[in-house]
Amino acid sequence: MHFDYYNPTRLVFGAGALERLGEGARAYGNKALLVIGKGSVKKTGAFDRAVASLEKAGVEVVEFSGVEPNPRFSTVLKGAETAKETGCDMVVALGGGSVMDASKVIAATVRYEGDPSEMLMRADRPPRLPRTALPIITVPTLAATGSETNCGAVITLDTADEPLKTFVIAEALYPRLAIADPTLTLSVPPDHTAYGVADILAHVTEGYFNGVDGTPIQDGFAETVIRTVLEWGPRAVAHGDDLEARTQLQWASIVALNGWVQAGVDAPYPVHQIEHTLSGIYDVPHGAGLAVLNPAWMRFAAKYNPDRFVQFAHRIFGVSVEGRDKREVAMEGIDRFEEFLSSIGCPTRLSELGIGEVDEKDFPHWADKTLEVVRDENGRLPGRPPLSKEDIVEILKMAI
Repeated sequence: MHFDYYNPTRLVFGAGALERLGEGARAYGNKALLVIGKGSVKKTGAFDRAVASLEKAGVEVVEFSGVEPNPRFSTVLKGAETAKETGCDMVVALGGGSVMDASKVIAATVRYEGDPSEMLMRADRPPRLPRTALPIITVPTLAATGSETNCGAVITLDTADEPLKTFVIAEALYPRLAIADPTLTLSVPPDHTAYGVADILAHVTEGYFNGVDGTPIQDGFAETVIRTVLEWGPRAVAHGDDLEARTQLQWASIVALNGWVQAGVDAPYPVHQIEHTLSGIYDVPHGAGLAVLNPAWMRFAAKYNPDRFVQFAHRIFGVSVEGRDKREVAMEGIDRFEEFLSSIGCPTRLSELGIGEVDEKDFPHWADKTLEVVRDENGRLPGRPPLSKEDIVEILKMAI
């Protein structure tokens, strides 16, 4: 086992943690670009509380609003320009994964030499990663992406006729500080709470099924996160004011993608890559797209790696294994997983995403768009198994 684990983000976690934003931010500068989305944080009062904490500590605030649910590169450029013009020396993200991802790339763009789009992943050329960024502070308002404590960001390039959703992973994008206050998630509506649950689960199952064998500790980490989300997710969806449920989900979201679960597993994320194409084109919520595509991908992948899916079915859902065919056990576990997603209000078919009539003729184009971002030396999407264009099309058909 060979791996390099590093995560420098300081995490302040718990109900009421937002009050510590100002004192934490003061260590990094005097003027913050406070990045938000379309304004929901103003309706909930989180914005005013964040501003009050920052100003109390002597940190001046410059507001930058309007980040989209699937953040556009053009928006990132506007944010970076605002930060430069106003002399901001840090970036504070107050919102969900999209706001946090946009904030990371804004912070990097301010100090980037050359065309900042070159930091984003494209299959036809290596990315020119940012080496430095303004200090980044994240304040998540949704339990979903785990972006608050990792160095990745997903951005939709909107410079061509059709948008391309891609990503950047660079050490410079690690937040210096994350303030995770579960009370900020109490106002999240049931549907987006459920989509967040699907996102958390996908982060863990992607590594679990696409990684190497012989990782019992990582398997245990992953299975514990999954079981925790299966227990507390429905409570958070049904009772949004349940602070304990919100707290458990918030911690699960962080652990799912801060590198602990993935250490030594070395897994690609094919389901995320396929979904990025879908949400990049149709602007659907990322977690909703994952809820549709993850079970479809599982059914495809189980044919190639049945033992892993048998383990999942038995350990997570208690599916009986004795004297049964591996494929049958695997499929029962996947069915149970899909039933869970449906039970909390997630879509599980493409037709339920609100993108209009689904035409199979579009699937080859979707596959091509996916492979524009990532592909191996054989032109396949990395995964277990690696996916050809035809494989991606087959998975999409299984999601109809």
